Amino acid sequence: MVEAPDNAQLSRTVLVRIRSVLPALRPSERAVAELVLADPSRAAAMSIGDLAEECGTSTTSVVRFYKKVGYGGYSALRLDLARETARESVAHGVPAAVYEDINTADSLQDIVSKIAFNETMSIADTAQVLDVEQLARAVSAVSSSRKTDIFGVGAGGLVGQDMQQKLHRIGLTSFSWGDPHAALASAALLDADGVAIAISHSGATMDTIDFLKAGKAAGAVTIAITNHADSPLGRGADIVLSTAARETPFRPGAMGSRIAQMMIVDCLFVGVAQHSYDSSIAALQKTHAAVRGRKLPRTNP
Repeated sequence: MVEAPDNAQLSRTVLVRIRSVLPALRPSERAVAELVLADPSRAAAMSIGDLAEECGTSTTSVVRFYKKVGYGGYSALRLDLARETARESVAHGVPAAVYEDINTADSLQDIVSKIAFNETMSIADTAQVLDVEQLARAVSAVSSSRKTDIFGVGAGGLVGQDMQQKLHRIGLTSFSWGDPHAALASAALLDADGVAIAISHSGATMDTIDFLKAGKAAGAVTIAITNHADSPLGRGADIVLSTAARETPFRPGAMGSRIAQMMIVDCLFVGVAQHSYDSSIAALQKTHAAVRGRKLPRTNP
């Protein structure tokens, strides 16, 4: 008899669930997870012994892995992997090979197809896991904030800059910090009328965690944008906005995570702008007018 995942897991696809538990897995279990994520259609065709051998681990590790993902039996995991890869291939018109990581034999067209699929599915999966109630709380907090501080490292910092620019254009005081010391100093000056937003795919970046802690200690509402809600960053935040990015070993610039984080930022920004619609429209009109004359006129070909 095939045992299904528990009810708490049913609303999330198997690949999304696997990504969400990655930080909590032991090295032997993580090896299984990474192989499944790299080629789910191939993993679905393997016996439990074959999968363990391919990963260089034991069948016991495979059992622990599928139980942590929410399955009571290996057959249910294989069935869901087969269903999901088939469903996505049909829905998006892509071959199973698109699931594989980019390799040296890929043509430029292969690279385009794989990146397009990866980023499209990162957005779709994020829409599935995003808790709208948490998003509503974040919208309310940012809308009423006296000052919003935003911090992230690397690609997360670039996403933070985009968010700051958006909020600034509708008249909300916000700062995106690239220097961790400046971020800590600013967070220390927040109060109950402020918001601290931390962006980290892993949720384990020390500078980002410390920034959020400083904001919380000052009394501000703290928001984490992360792929791993059960990470140190997620556990320390008042509000967690979860992404479900599809990352692979070939990921310069954190491609999937950046796209998923940008989707969260866009949802948060539009929610905030809608919350104060009249003032947001007025601010956008003023800022558009301020830069309107900075573009060269169009010329007919």
